[in-house]
Amino acid sequence: MPLFGEDEVRVLPHESERQNILLAVQKEQGERMSSMLWVYTGTVLLLVLTPGLDTALVLRTSLVQGIRPAVFAALGINLGLLCWGALVAVGLGALLTASELAYHLLKWIGAAYLAWLGLGMLLKPRQSFRTEGSTQTLGGGGWLLKGLASNVLNPKIGVFYVSFLPQFIPAGASIAGYAMLLASIHVLLGVIWCGILIAATRPLGCRLREGSMVRWMDRITGGVFVAFAARLALSPR
Repeated sequence: MPLFGEDEVRVLPHESERQNILLAVQKEQGERMSSMLWVYTGTVLLLVLTPGLDTALVLRTSLVQGIRPAVFAALGINLGLLCWGALVAVGLGALLTASELAYHLLKWIGAAYLAWLGLGMLLKPRQSFRTEGSTQTLGGGGWLLKGLASNVLNPKIGVFYVSFLPQFIPAGASIAGYAMLLASIHVLLGVIWCGILIAATRPLGCRLREGSMVRWMDRITGGVFVAFAARLALSPR
């Protein structure tokens, strides 16, 4: 007498095939998510390394005020990024989940914004990078608030996140959770870079102020932004 009935023998191979297919799909999705995360990390790293307002504040504070105020300013800067990341993650998740039209509008607006940023950096790269500024004396909390305000009060960061993050969120993933993960990666890279800037203020400050360095960094970053604008515009949902 057979151990299993005929029906059971017939069903088991089908179940096994279904499980194999499911495992293969999950593996493919995992590899794709990993690949997208690496691309995102590389792109954001380039953005972090490009001299801007945050770099100027950290270098200026470290040169004029010393290491401790610069550390507090850097913490405030990256806390501001995290605030925008959380705000955009929650709002973006609700918006994209609720409306197909909102998704397509956001996609085209985001692509146009990234293209505008990228073309501006490609066609009109900065010729210099200034770190001069106020020599005001503040306590640690004051420098933390100054760094925080420099990003929390800058709506361009929110616009950038809304334009840039959606194309790296895999289908089926939690939009809010994954967007927060992406923003957190940006913040982590920012903290590491600020630490390097503070530790090597003088040699890095001199190098980052060179006109040729600023121009090439702007052009490279601009080219990457234009490429991602095209990718975003051509991508399906």
